[in-house]
Amino acid sequence: MDLGIKGKRALVCASSKGLGRGCAEALAEAGCDLILNARGAEELEKAASEIRAKYGVTVVAVAADITTEEGRAAVLKDAGDIDILVNNAGGPPPGMWSDWEREDFIKALDANMLTPIALMKTLVPSMMDRGWGRVVNITSQSVKSPIGVLGLSNSARAGLTGYVAGTSRQVAGTGVTINNLLPGIHATDRAVSLDGGVAKAQGITSEEAKVQRCKTIPAGRYGTADEFGATCAFLCSTHAAFIVGQNILHDGGGVNATF
Repeated sequence: MDLGIKGKRALVCASSKGLGRGCAEALAEAGCDLILNARGAEELEKAASEIRAKYGVTVVAVAADITTEEGRAAVLKDAGDIDILVNNAGGPPPGMWSDWEREDFIKALDANMLTPIALMKTLVPSMMDRGWGRVVNITSQSVKSPIGVLGLSNSARAGLTGYVAGTSRQVAGTGVTINNLLPGIHATDRAVSLDGGVAKAQGITSEEAKVQRCKTIPAGRYGTADEFGATCAFLCSTHAAFIVGQNILHDGGGVNATF
């Protein structure tokens, strides 16, 4: 399927690996030029080089911490007109409700709520002026079904979800859509980390923890970054213009809900 976005310019955050990399690859395959961002310069440059070589699109790599004002300024300095924004940032660490202090919540909010809001406030007005734009926020299945040990993530991502619910409907008439894409467990570094946490807590191996967690997913396996990226690219396509303010699960059926 031609997604109708060849030549569009996309900013993909946290895109040197994992789900962000999957989204970047899918957008590049659709013909988008990319601004890639991550904190680690070496891995980011490697990803940019590989995507350039594979898809023949223009790729600009900016190593910076997107969760800081300085980092956002560095990324946006030479970005030009951005047509597609994919917001993404690693989730806060797991723990127990009694462990977290105000500073922990502020850090989680900065990364997983306030940073995507800041980027939308900066980039969406020019999308509206041009009459076309796409924003996809990578959040989590936890906004549909909270995960106890991920209370910091539950809180910050739920706040972003509420913001998008209202904002997306205010801008939709200008040709700009904003939606959230909610991953379940995917085969990424984050999954490895959480597998390790389960293994430590239960005194089992990481592989045993993975098998255990796969059993909670009706699809019987972890998702892949390629599958996730393809879904993101469709939401950014011309065919998704009537999808507004939605929270789309990509979890292999992990969230057991009718609606």
